[in-house]
Amino acid sequence: MELAHTLLLNEEACSQLSEVQKAEFIFQWLRYLEKLLLATSRNDVREKQKTLVEQLLSLLNSSPGPPTRKLLAKNLAILYSIGDTFSVYETIDKCNDLIRSKDDSPSYLPTKLAAVVCLGSLYKKLGRILGNTFTDTVGNILKAMKSAESQGRYEIMLSLQNILNGLGAAATPCHRDVYKAARSCLTDRSMAVRCAAAKCLLELQNEAIFMWSTDLDSVATLCFKSFEGSNYDVRISISKLLGTILAKAIISKHPGTALRQSIRRVSLEEVLELLGTGFLRGSSGFLRASGDMLKGTSSVSRDVRVGVTQAYVVFVSTLGGTWLEKNFPVFLSHLLSLVSQSHPKATQTQIDAVCCRRCISFILRATIGGLLGEKAQIAAAKDICQTIWKLKKVMDAVLSDGNLETRLGSTDVAASQHMLVCALQELGNLIHGLGTTAAPLLQDSSIGLLDSVISVILHPSISVRLAAAWCLHCIAVALPSYLTPLLDRCIERLTVLKSSPEAVTGFSFAVAALLGAVKHCPLGIPHGKGKIIMTLAEDLLCSATQNSRLSAQRTQAGWLLIAALMTLGSAVVSHHLARVLLLWKCVFPASPKDLETEKSRGDSFTWQVTLEGRAGALSAIKSFVSYCGDLLTEEVIQRLLPPLPCAVDLLIQLSSILKTYGNPLKTPSVVYRQRLYELLILLPPETYEGHLCAILKELAADLTAPDIQVAASTFLLPPLCHQDDLLILSPLLQETDHRFIEEQLLLGNGGACGSLEYDPYSIYEKDVEGDSVPKPLPPTLSVISSAAKLFGVVCAHVGEAQRLLILEQLLNSMKHTKGARQQVVQLHVVSSISNFLKYVADSKGSLGPDEMRRLALTLVMGALESANPLLRCAAAEAWARLAQVVDDGAFTAGLAQVSFDKLKSARDVVTRTGHSLALGSLNRYLGGISSSQHLNSCIGILYTLSQDSTSPDVQTWALHSLSLVIDSAGPLFYVHVEPTLSLIIMLLLNVPPTHAEVHQSLGRCLNALITTLGPELQGNSTSVSALRTSCLLGCAVMQDNPDCLVQAQAISCLQQLHMFAPRHVNLSSLVSCLCVNLCSPYLLLRRAVLACLRQLVQREASEVSEHAVMLAKDSREKLTPDANIGEMGLEGALLALLDKETDQRLCHDIRETLNHMLTSMAVEKLSLWLKLCKEVLAASADFATITCVDTMQEEEGHKLDDASVLTTRSDEKPHPFTNPRWATRVFAAECVCRIINQCENANSAHFDIALAQEMKKRDSRNDFLVLHLADLIRMAFMAATDHSDQLRLSGLETLLVVIRRFATVPEPEFPGHVILEQYQANVGAALRPAFTSETPPDVTAKACQVCSAWIASGVVSDLSDLRRVHQLLVSSLTKIQAGKEALSHLYNESASTMEILAVLKAWAEVYIIAVQRHKNNKQTLKTTSYSEESVRNGSNSSYGLLDLVCTDLGTLSRLWLAALQDFALLTLPSEFASQLPVDGKEVK
Repeated sequence: MELAHTLLLNEEACSQLSEVQKAEFIFQWLRYLEKLLLATSRNDVREKQKTLVEQLLSLLNSSPGPPTRKLLAKNLAILYSIGDTFSVYETIDKCNDLIRSKDDSPSYLPTKLAAVVCLGSLYKKLGRILGNTFTDTVGNILKAMKSAESQGRYEIMLSLQNILNGLGAAATPCHRDVYKAARSCLTDRSMAVRCAAAKCLLELQNEAIFMWSTDLDSVATLCFKSFEGSNYDVRISISKLLGTILAKAIISKHPGTALRQSIRRVSLEEVLELLGTGFLRGSSGFLRASGDMLKGTSSVSRDVRVGVTQAYVVFVSTLGGTWLEKNFPVFLSHLLSLVSQSHPKATQTQIDAVCCRRCISFILRATIGGLLGEKAQIAAAKDICQTIWKLKKVMDAVLSDGNLETRLGSTDVAASQHMLVCALQELGNLIHGLGTTAAPLLQDSSIGLLDSVISVILHPSISVRLAAAWCLHCIAVALPSYLTPLLDRCIERLTVLKSSPEAVTGFSFAVAALLGAVKHCPLGIPHGKGKIIMTLAEDLLCSATQNSRLSAQRTQAGWLLIAALMTLGSAVVSHHLARVLLLWKCVFPASPKDLETEKSRGDSFTWQVTLEGRAGALSAIKSFVSYCGDLLTEEVIQRLLPPLPCAVDLLIQLSSILKTYGNPLKTPSVVYRQRLYELLILLPPETYEGHLCAILKELAADLTAPDIQVAASTFLLPPLCHQDDLLILSPLLQETDHRFIEEQLLLGNGGACGSLEYDPYSIYEKDVEGDSVPKPLPPTLSVISSAAKLFGVVCAHVGEAQRLLILEQLLNSMKHTKGARQQVVQLHVVSSISNFLKYVADSKGSLGPDEMRRLALTLVMGALESANPLLRCAAAEAWARLAQVVDDGAFTAGLAQVSFDKLKSARDVVTRTGHSLALGSLNRYLGGISSSQHLNSCIGILYTLSQDSTSPDVQTWALHSLSLVIDSAGPLFYVHVEPTLSLIIMLLLNVPPTHAEVHQSLGRCLNALITTLGPELQGNSTSVSALRTSCLLGCAVMQDNPDCLVQAQAISCLQQLHMFAPRHVNLSSLVSCLCVNLCSPYLLLRRAVLACLRQLVQREASEVSEHAVMLAKDSREKLTPDANIGEMGLEGALLALLDKETDQRLCHDIRETLNHMLTSMAVEKLSLWLKLCKEVLAASADFATITCVDTMQEEEGHKLDDASVLTTRSDEKPHPFTNPRWATRVFAAECVCRIINQCENANSAHFDIALAQEMKKRDSRNDFLVLHLADLIRMAFMAATDHSDQLRLSGLETLLVVIRRFATVPEPEFPGHVILEQYQANVGAALRPAFTSETPPDVTAKACQVCSAWIASGVVSDLSDLRRVHQLLVSSLTKIQAGKEALSHLYNESASTMEILAVLKAWAEVYIIAVQRHKNNKQTLKTTSYSEESVRNGSNSSYGLLDLVCTDLGTLSRLWLAALQDFALLTLPSEFASQLPVDGKEVK
């Protein structure tokens, strides 16, 4: 490959190579040429230009592959931009001739495409130099497009984009023609062509005014059409186009408006109406939609709605946060109107309504949550609150209407419900994100936030009541001090309004949601609340039968409260367990005979209530088993068991009860089934072993029931497939930023998204994803999911005969159904069998006789050839699990042979994909299928399939399987490394970029190969160096791929290479690639970038940082504007990204990366790091508070400086960090502590001001921490006095670290004094707010620690100064002396104990120091004689401190003793437990 490193192509060397090597050689030469041309002098280039152009043009004629043609075009353009341009017209003519050629053979196609790419590249680079040739060129390209196939249309669109980019306004004559061509491509069959057309139009709108003025409506309609049948990439591209154009229509000032009055300004209302039309009516336009409305059919497909949702977000993001702040009320009312009654189409069925609400929530989250700072978010929350009040008033007006008929039938109730749900959910999310910084919002009585939320808990719609309860949950998690008052208020309302059905359900939801919040609040709730809730729940259950109008609601409420109570854990539940078990026992009949009599007695309504109660009881016990596992002793299990047989009996009787009482019992019976299945999954199978067969029959009946409609594959199967295999399926299954709305597309137009109203019991469960609302599936779906899971457990525990019988039954039911129903049954059966095999494999059980193997094989085999790709994926996994369970070499070999034979004979895509994945899965679970002969045949078949260019799907699946084989074969694969690598490179160089999924699989193969080679890649032998070059070449091809997921693969391959052979990876180009993609819109690409950065900075942090800054200075245009690396360095860019990013995993990686950078570079880049931390902390600090403290600072000269640094900055230049969130500020405060710790291990001058000043004089580049002390104190002060409690804790911790490290540093100008003395006022001011009455106990405890450290440090010698801080400790002592009455009842008792102990510990530390100083003083007085004054001063401080403490010593000694006694009692062995006092020593 060294021969490729020349300016001219070494044709002699090239001609001796094979076809594959030749392609590699040429690509290497082109890569090298690009770098060389930029580094070579202009004269040298001109000398060889003629030959070079000839060589490049001859390559153009030799059918180059996609990556090669792209590089070729780039080099031609660079060559002409550096050398002479006189032959460029000739080159353009040649390209145009190639495009005009009539040769339509497939072998000539690559040459045509290369000519198209070259034209785009030349015009982009040379632009207007090329004069008027562009009209002919564009005309020629557009003409060629009419007969082009999809690859041609794709390349032509991208080429036109480049031509428009290079020519700018000069291309105006062609704008209309290009627009016309791109319009037709925007609805192309090929998704890649749609994306390319969107890029072309995005470029066009920069100059073509008509797109966002006269033609705005038709562009929008066209985009809506393009969303139909689109995939994720198309939705991203088109929404970017639509959002950008609409934003431009609003903000642009039209050039030459005076001349052409015809162009009118577009108002915000018009733009929103346009988007709203797309959301509600799709691409059908007004007339067709109104026709459909009359017929009552819904015409908006979900992909259009999801696309428009993304366009809303792009539209607002383009206009920016400041615009959103100004226009938020208008925007909010528009969004909510989309789900109001004025557009009944959007919410005509519950499924539609849930999906539309999701879209609206997504827009609100992405805009308010992503673009606004904390102050603006608080303002937005006020607007949402006003909206809730308005909707509430409308509701009240309707409900106060005396006529009951109009009341309940009113459309207004329905109208407001979806608007309220969206508003409440966003309000909850907002406050959850703001944390304790939202406190002023809740304290402002003019807004009445809590009242507004609590007032809608009585709304007639259950969805609204649940949303309001969830909103209270979010408020309680964000502001723990509100948890207990809210709980009390809801319990009180529930008790008072016990006779209103809405109040009973609404307030019980609220109490359950608040109980679910307790586990997120470390300070907890008072212990006694458990008893109150238990009593209330019992009361509701006992009074349920008194009033038939309320029985269902009270029953549900009672059990919901008990289930939620379980989340408080065993400490609380143990006191109430006996009562819960008694209720559990009473809810089921005592014997089967009683159940029979029950059946004959009730009616439809009583059965509804009974099933509700029993399902609730099952939920409560499930919650008990989940949250209080340590209470599950033998004795408790024995008391849990008696009702179980009866619960199972009822399950068996359900179908006959349903027949008797009909439809009203349908949902309650499904819910009952689901609850029982969920509980049985959690209990050990031994507890219900007498009923296994009965349960199994019911499960089989459920899984093959005749009335199942929805194929819920997307929910059942992903957990049963291997995570890596899901990547080859639709990108919808991958994690993206739009997962929340994209999920609904997985289901097709009929399926339901999850939503809270489907299962109110999920309101207290652990949050699944951060702050998002729980999204339980409809009962009909979740019951199938639970049944399939339980089937696995039960089937593994029944006898073999029974097992055989049930599998035969499943097989028969599959044979006897037809069409779509057969698919559904097959899906359920396969998921059950997969669960069964997974369970047996995990528990190391056995399958049973050969007959069982045959049956299981038949069941799985059918699914391997199913048309549903997800089902094939799950079947391949089950196939391998089967081999794993049987664990017999011959059987495994037989399975592999079945696949080999199928793959050799079958020609259809379905069979070939299914069986190729089956081979990969077998390898994954059984490692290399044990013999090398099998490995060889496996690899041979996969090689052949992966070259089947007629079907990208087959290539994708075969290559994915190959990557699994490489991974599992380990060292056995060495012999195949070279041929595999050359196959991968050949495919990378030849597969069209439109088949991104093939490239993604190729990336996985390359990654697996690099892992297999491992550290050997460092070697210097010819063969190793050739392998390494090929790997690097593969990475380079993938980096240039337009698909973001392929780029992510390239980055992770380079990361692997860097781990094994760091010397051979070009760090500068890797870092440049990472920086460019730091803010990519694709989540998986951002994750890959950060995972790689995190690894790089562990080894070479400073190099990475330097490369990033160099790159930012070199190329202004390449970096995304979000990552401002030039000004703030990579560190600053990462901090800014941390503030914007919402993905938890990514945030974790950013923090880790910054921590590694800080550890290795904070000392040498001290000023930069401190400046960054200071900017983050100061960006949102309240300037007034800082300035008033700074005026007490040092001497007059500095005073102005320090205050002005903070107050004037905001006017001068835009701040790099605008309103960072509290979490980012907490991280910055933690960084300050880490910086101080790093400096401790470095030069001693960091903590010696005299030495630091001297070294700074010697060399001004020297920098020491002690010189930044004023900044450290200021940062600690800003953090400690913030609104956010977490930040206050971090600020106090920083202050503590500063005091401990700098307490002994002398002040050289004033001998006998220390440097910290001048900051007394700041320290006092930082501590004072922590001792106010509303401060939470954890902050006060921390502040006590800082107080004692400050007094003990000896910094302050003056008694009056000491008194200020001492006074704070005295106030806290007074507070704890008042006993339980004065301590806050907001939190758990352990929180007040923590505060009491912190206060006592602080006093103890001060007392110890005071006594020590007093002793030392006495000794010094004895040994030396002082002047009278110094004696007086010296003794003043030591005696003074002891005097201060002695005042309270009597109280303190009593309290210290009481604490020790309590501690002694608690450490007694458990056998003395009975002798312990109930309450401990009362601290008085």
